[in-house]
Amino acid sequence: MTAPSHNDVYYQARLDYIRGLLGDHFGLSNENIAETKITPIQYEADFPFKYNNFVYRLEFPVDISNDGLELLGCVPIPAGARSFIMRLSNADAEGMYQETRVQNEVAILTLASAALRHIKPNIVPRVFGWGGASQGRLGWILQDLMPGVPLDNVFSPTASLEQKTAVLRQMAAILKALQDYPLPKSIQGWGGLTFDSNGAIVSAPMPSVGAGPWSSLENSYRGRLKAALDKADKNPYLKGWRPNGIRDRVDDFIERGLSAQFSDLTSSHDRAIIHADFTSDNLLHDPATGLVTALLDYDFSTILHPAYEFFRSFGPNGGRFTGWIADSDPEGQELLELRRAKLTGKFPSPLPTPRETPNGPGVDWELAQAWEDELQRINVKRPSTIQGIDKLADVDELLGSLTPWRLINTDFLRMNTDEGQRMALRRMGEEQLVAVLDHLRF
Repeated sequence: MTAPSHNDVYYQARLDYIRGLLGDHFGLSNENIAETKITPIQYEADFPFKYNNFVYRLEFPVDISNDGLELLGCVPIPAGARSFIMRLSNADAEGMYQETRVQNEVAILTLASAALRHIKPNIVPRVFGWGGASQGRLGWILQDLMPGVPLDNVFSPTASLEQKTAVLRQMAAILKALQDYPLPKSIQGWGGLTFDSNGAIVSAPMPSVGAGPWSSLENSYRGRLKAALDKADKNPYLKGWRPNGIRDRVDDFIERGLSAQFSDLTSSHDRAIIHADFTSDNLLHDPATGLVTALLDYDFSTILHPAYEFFRSFGPNGGRFTGWIADSDPEGQELLELRRAKLTGKFPSPLPTPRETPNGPGVDWELAQAWEDELQRINVKRPSTIQGIDKLADVDELLGSLTPWRLINTDFLRMNTDEGQRMALRRMGEEQLVAVLDHLRF
């Protein structure tokens, strides 16, 4: 019999924890708690990787109230509402700073709700209650059960470009609103968010890093590069990248070369609400109207330069903007050509023929151009309008190269115990890192 996954070991304990919250925070009787239906969403008992969050649909037998909860970022529970979403943060999720991750998500939801309030229907989940994570206590958020269905079918190979463009147009409008929203003056730094003792939203460590906040965009990258090196120091395969003198080159770049990468970024002081996982996987829509009905999952959200959204969101097959990559193979050449098109805003005519790669479908050129056209149509800040984004993306590429996921993630390592394969991955990671350093001339 297969041993239960890490996620499934504590399955019953999480259900008991939720039931305890319902009694302690929402005043439900034991009878009503017993009658509450708790259903996991997008949960696989044998999923081999640790979930960042455990998400449940809660259906109550009676109306509930949060009148007794005086929590920042919350709104009153509407009369008659009985179906909700409960998010539990996984304390064992890798790479997540537990102390303020829930506070960061609630604060970002608060800002996003204000920034997108003009979009109808409301697409940002309302928060009805939350609790921060602490020693022995899971963080949690009770929020809206948003209407709609996943967007998978809209971006499937069989969907028409017209269908896709209709959604891209809405995505562009959402992105522009997030970019244009004026941040409260209480938010002084770059990184994560939390609430201070007076209820103001203030800067805090970035949950996906566990460091910060930082006083500038440059310092945010300096801090994140150092955090990545600290992680590499603890990894038995990476060994801090000290073999072959690579660590010296990285340290030299941070000390002497990093600042120069920001010299062309004339908008370096710009900050915006960054979702950081703004993809079709986190969007719902109404098939009858074609309207986007929800933007979900703010777990990785942060306050950074508008360029950062393009490094983390919009999908790898045409929407995302990458840093420099080696272009010796056909896949690399195609990505380089896409990068040039995004930097100039001018796409090849005619568009290249879609290409299959060993890693799956290549660039969807029609979709990529449609996305650029929709961004341009309403003047969204984008790679072709952000001077110096190419050098910033190169720094981001270096950052990602310092911690290759397949050698850092403990779940992946547990499933791939072959030392020969691990060392092969180590060599590939070193080749990529050296190539980026060569490109940066360090």
